[in-house]
Amino acid sequence: MKRQMGRYKMGLCFSDKFRMNRGAPPPDVETAFVQYTEGGNHMTAEQLCRFLVEVQDETEVLVSDAEKIIERITCERHHITKFLRHTLNLDDFFSFLFSDDLNHPIDSKVHQDMGSPLSHYFIYTSHNSYLTGNQINSECSDVPLIKALQRGVRALELDLWPNSTKDDILVLHGWAWTPPVELIKCLRSIKEHAFSASAYPVIITLEDHLTPDLQAKAAELMKETFMDMVYFTESGGLKEFPSPEDLKYRVVISTKPPKVNLKKDKDSESDVSVKASSDVSTDQVDDEKTDEETNEAKIGEDGFDQESNNLDFLTYSRLIAIPSGNAKNGLKEALTIDNGGVRRLSLREQKFKKATEMYGTEVMKFTQKNLLRIYPKATRVTSSNYKPYNGWMYGAQMVAFNMQGYGRALWMMHGMFRGNGGCGYVKKPDFMMNIGPSGEVFDPKAKLPIKTTLKVKVYMGRGWDSGFHRTCFNTWSSPNFYTRVGITGVRADKLMKKTKKEDNTWEPFWDEEFEFQLTVPELALLRVEVHDYNMPEKDDFSGQTCLPVSELRQGIRSVPLYDRKGERLVSVTLLMRFQFV
Repeated sequence: MKRQMGRYKMGLCFSDKFRMNRGAPPPDVETAFVQYTEGGNHMTAEQLCRFLVEVQDETEVLVSDAEKIIERITCERHHITKFLRHTLNLDDFFSFLFSDDLNHPIDSKVHQDMGSPLSHYFIYTSHNSYLTGNQINSECSDVPLIKALQRGVRALELDLWPNSTKDDILVLHGWAWTPPVELIKCLRSIKEHAFSASAYPVIITLEDHLTPDLQAKAAELMKETFMDMVYFTESGGLKEFPSPEDLKYRVVISTKPPKVNLKKDKDSESDVSVKASSDVSTDQVDDEKTDEETNEAKIGEDGFDQESNNLDFLTYSRLIAIPSGNAKNGLKEALTIDNGGVRRLSLREQKFKKATEMYGTEVMKFTQKNLLRIYPKATRVTSSNYKPYNGWMYGAQMVAFNMQGYGRALWMMHGMFRGNGGCGYVKKPDFMMNIGPSGEVFDPKAKLPIKTTLKVKVYMGRGWDSGFHRTCFNTWSSPNFYTRVGITGVRADKLMKKTKKEDNTWEPFWDEEFEFQLTVPELALLRVEVHDYNMPEKDDFSGQTCLPVSELRQGIRSVPLYDRKGERLVSVTLLMRFQFV
């Protein structure tokens, strides 16, 4: 194939433009149109309403809703006669089905019960939320915080350190060369954007390396910035977490309460990426002293700085609504349930893996009442991520991710939290909160019966000719697209399948159906990836999405695709069909 006058030449007879007729409706769409118009050429609002109820399973839709859809489509497609048209022709009907706004694959509104304790929800959580790139020398900034909040992230992490003169507070990644950002700048940006994508609470987890004086200053900065947005607990702490509904438009602070011994322990959440990548081992680095130890001499037996205002110190303590800890005294003790209160436990990904192998039942029981946060290992210096399902399957609410990274693990994270209207809180399935008469809990490794079968049909795709620069693909030919479709979830449900490749077309038509038998559909994600076959070189990435299986809307749906970092690819969309049998 060779390029000629702005279009692509195939052989000697015809150009790739000949293949663009693949944009016609699939047979299933034509059949549905004929069936519901009873052989006619136009679909009325009543007929469209029947289609939505019977095929799309939108049982609560009204004729008035169908009228609004027809009005929207005719206004977009028939500018001159829009006031005279009150029906849809076949092309209009096809355009409606391909509309992201009108025919999305999952519910776009919050629809789950939001009145249960925080521990009953998976929470959209970021790790080292202030970093713009890698874990070693990327800039610290408030911009990643803003982007995370706009995406719907509800739990942010800030690492607090004194400046060189010990009179102000910086946010930076300790033991690395990350240019810092001022705490006050981060706080102000969080306040401004906290509820831009969701009304539900923002949890700020603090990695605190401050002297008592600076802890008092941090408290004042947070009080002055957030004012009545800050959630305060009653004296004595929480016996049970409040609900996301209770905490709407509130900011919740979580960190380790101040203690007499401020020495850094081995399981501190602080990453030490730089030294871990050198000739010093990670375990050695985790035992390094922090700047806090130099202040230990000033701390009295009651844990207060004798030279500072005790009230200020108490104020910092009162700010901590969710106390956190680690497993410095062993996993078994860390997972012990305290009937007198609730807390957050933080484990590095390797420690969490060990916990599930040794104490899987205890982990599940712990997460029914308390919060569990998992964070990436120190050697992930490129801001890569681990598989989030390892945490979710054991009820871990706060699987903390490097949002500045990319890759399939991050796509899964984005997919999980597209659920429940993208509000950043997804309710755990009820079976994860139950305890049997003999103390048994959900075991993600157990062999379970098939609960349902999901049928997925991939009809076609469009938008690559406008959503991608053509230089993203093979320079000398049109793309040869194929789609990978599969399930991520418990081990028994994991499966990936692939369509045939469609040669030399910008609007591929596959019309292939796949079946997936699911044992735990409540925890499953549907993965979709499109690639351009590019033998003998590596196939070109052409878009992806992940969707919660439990939230899929049945019927023929428009499925928008995203780039490697999870940003929407303008116009790039698949037409698919979902059925549960």
